Amino acid sequence: MPALVLLGAQWGDEGKGKATDLLGDRVDYVVRYQGGNNAGHTVVIGKEKYALHLLPSGILSPNVVPVIGNGVVIDPSVLLQEIAGLNERGIDTSKLKISTNAHLITPYHRTIDKVSERFLGNSKIGTTGRGIGPAYADKINRIGIRVQDLFDPSILRQKIEGALRDKNQVLIKVFNRKGIEVEEVLKEYLAYAEILAPYVCDTVLLLDQALKANKNVLLEGSQGTLLDVDHGTYPFVTSSNPTAGGASTGSGIGPTKITRVIGIVKAYTTRVGSGPFPTELFDEDGEKLRTIGGEVGVTTGRNRRCGWYDAPIARYAVRVNGLTDFFLTKLDVLTGWEKIPVCVAYDIDGKRVEELPSSQSDFHHAQPIYEYLPGWTEDISGARTLEDLPANARAYVKYLEDISGAPMSAIGVGPGRDQTIAVRDLIN
Repeated sequence: MPALVLLGAQWGDEGKGKATDLLGDRVDYVVRYQGGNNAGHTVVIGKEKYALHLLPSGILSPNVVPVIGNGVVIDPSVLLQEIAGLNERGIDTSKLKISTNAHLITPYHRTIDKVSERFLGNSKIGTTGRGIGPAYADKINRIGIRVQDLFDPSILRQKIEGALRDKNQVLIKVFNRKGIEVEEVLKEYLAYAEILAPYVCDTVLLLDQALKANKNVLLEGSQGTLLDVDHGTYPFVTSSNPTAGGASTGSGIGPTKITRVIGIVKAYTTRVGSGPFPTELFDEDGEKLRTIGGEVGVTTGRNRRCGWYDAPIARYAVRVNGLTDFFLTKLDVLTGWEKIPVCVAYDIDGKRVEELPSSQSDFHHAQPIYEYLPGWTEDISGARTLEDLPANARAYVKYLEDISGAPMSAIGVGPGRDQTIAVRDLIN
């Protein structure tokens, strides 16, 4: 059975949790393949609302095996809090599997992240301060701590000592901060070994066996395409690869086993943190989108920057990820506008540019070129088929599909699990 990838097609916060949860009853495994607790997924089931940060959204489906892959960086304290929180609400987390090769976030990663960001001042990236970037840096520098190291106290000590040898010098001499004690970190992290042991396994082998047994495997990304460290708006990006290529490296599933890539895209655009954003609104329309859409970061609590739909970004996401489908979310938020602008191209220094510019400087200077579509006033939250939508809402969806480069196979008309129009089957 081929694997499916579900990822963000903009700057994240597109509603991936809703999409994953919707498919959860039809898949056997849901794999988180990159990122850390710098991302958040919100899932609404009935009257219950769940905010997930490290755990795959599939954990809310009783028949799904949730997997944290090797490409994720894990803060053990955050993970255990999240597990405990779900257990208290009656959610079974016992099926969770964690890769032995996933890297760990430590107290010194969090400290360095926060002081480094403050040190940058006006040039700051806009990180969450949760240690994700420094943990990935240690991974690349080959001094990272992996989940499997928790079960070898000698190796764990050596790695902590080696990391703090340099990091304490930086904290003390550059940032004028107190150094971090090896014994404190060692004691805390050795205590996690016994608690996490039941969840830890060779997830690459597990997933390979699942695919050979004809199981459905859904690979779930965090953040979004334009936050990819290689393909995003660098340096205002995350430290991993949310794009489809990252699904293979972060899970151990070979690319030939992935046959469908679904991009989650909002009916408008949002972004959290610093960096270019051509369609960003600074007027009452932007505030209206933020208010109606509830555009506040699940993890950070920061207000999201809001703007109109950007077709060049959608086309870029299709190109970079090989998207086969779009899942359009939050169409209901646009109810009430007389006219809805859609960015179809950019004006860059007087020249019309149809695609996302490869130059960061050009993208900073990009001004949106809009086409205007008629809006609608009818409540669409109860729509369950395309025919239930008012004519102008259907025309808006069709227009976005035509200029974005992939079919709109599902449409979200509200936050609830059942508030989705299934246009095409996303699995078969």
